[in-house]
Amino acid sequence: MSGEILTAIALVIVIEGLLPAISPGTYRRAVEQLASAPDRSIRNMGIGLMVVGAVLLHFVN
Repeated sequence: MSGEILTAIALVIVIEGLLPAISPGTYRRAVEQLASAPDRSIRNMGIGLMVVGAVLLHFVN
């Protein structure tokens, strides 16, 4: 079980690193836009991503 969790975390880290590695300028602009977004928008986006991830995880398993 802990091996699976470490594998999942490693995959998240790899995926998170793709955009800054491929296109640093685009990544910088995206982070700047995110920094200027209201907290409510960021929170809603996070909740939406968690729901999508949970649904995807349900279908994969």
